[in-house]
Amino acid sequence: MNIDHPDIIAGKKSILNALREQIKTITHHRPPDPQRAISYESHINRLEALRGAPLFHSYIGSGIGNGPLVALADGSIKYDMISGIGVHYFGHSYLDLIACSLDAAIQDVIMQGNLEQNTDSLTLLELITEASKLDCGFITTSGAMACENALKIIFQKQHPKTRLIAFEGCFMGRTLALSHITDRPEFRGGLPTTLTVDYIPFYDYEHPETSLKATTQALYEHLRRYPNQHAAICMELVQGDGGVYPGTKEFFKEIITICKAHGIAIFVDEVQTFARTYELFAFQYYDLQDLVDVVTVAKALHVGVTLWRKEWTPKPLLISQTFTAATTALRAAIFTLKELQNGEYFGALGRVHKLHNAFIEELTSLHERYPEMIRGPFGIGAMVAFTFADGSPEKTGIFLRKLFHNGVIAFVAGSEPTRVRFLPPAGIMTEDHVLHVSAIIEQTIQEYLSL
Repeated sequence: MNIDHPDIIAGKKSILNALREQIKTITHHRPPDPQRAISYESHINRLEALRGAPLFHSYIGSGIGNGPLVALADGSIKYDMISGIGVHYFGHSYLDLIACSLDAAIQDVIMQGNLEQNTDSLTLLELITEASKLDCGFITTSGAMACENALKIIFQKQHPKTRLIAFEGCFMGRTLALSHITDRPEFRGGLPTTLTVDYIPFYDYEHPETSLKATTQALYEHLRRYPNQHAAICMELVQGDGGVYPGTKEFFKEIITICKAHGIAIFVDEVQTFARTYELFAFQYYDLQDLVDVVTVAKALHVGVTLWRKEWTPKPLLISQTFTAATTALRAAIFTLKELQNGEYFGALGRVHKLHNAFIEELTSLHERYPEMIRGPFGIGAMVAFTFADGSPEKTGIFLRKLFHNGVIAFVAGSEPTRVRFLPPAGIMTEDHVLHVSAIIEQTIQEYLSL
């Protein structure tokens, strides 16, 4: 397909110009349109009935936004600080991504896969293996499938080992296998056991002087009790769903050294951390690039990818999928990876660092003014959290719903305490946007205190 045909170029330009004009009208948050309230509520009720469960937020998008601002179907405009749980790194209606989608829309293959691939898959794999310095990769439709494929690769190579090591509080997914790694028993209620996982403590930022000792003691105990039975350690370098807890380079290196000495594969789950620390990959930020064996990415990349060193290449037929990704997702992934590598996003002076500092400054100021209402802030890079009130799920839920009503979309993370979590659109958000979000947070705190 020749996307440089003059008619195609003219058509794209016309669409993008029309959209650009509409985007210009979305400049600040605003409340819902009262005239749409009844129909919007009806849509929400029907959606909840069909999906068999309530929505966390009453969110149905209109299909347009402007950076961190998203317009909902009820006429409201809100600051999106969760980005689809980390997916929409460049926010809403980002014209360069829409241009990629237009190119994809005229391709003959909508869903690419095992037997039908365009050159997009090759381009993406070349880019991401070079960026990660890992040898091979397999593209898939989601982070969960990327992790499933990683486990299959590891277990085949490590046969007959069947056990895994994971950190307490970890989250890997909700599939039949991944729900047994995720440290949330309620996520696997009534499910048959598929994997056996031994948990060790994650880095304890409140007791750093004793944290490593406690973790290594637990690790050695599992290794003693189940000798030569562990296939891999599953590592989130920042626990996102677990509460936005980062580890440290020294902590991870010591754990990895022990595991390597016992023939245990190092599997790093970067589904959420990809592009959200101060390097493209969190394992690069923590200086673990020479130690990882298998890595998974997704979310901000728009597709899932399982990456591995060549000695971990699986036997034929182990991993294969009808759909590896939509053409639109592959084009978006290619754009995203090129932009992140060529733009000024990482390092001490990068956009991610500046955004983090802006959030920390504002949330720290809110803590000083409302010490009983805001604890923290916590996190790293474009992963930010704070504890509201006593950190109970009930009070946090009330606060988040009021925050949503006032114009900011956020989500929960962790338990005991439950935290408010931000995964902001780091590729587009500015320090001015952070100030606006902070003002809405303060308004919501004041409303809560007046109850």
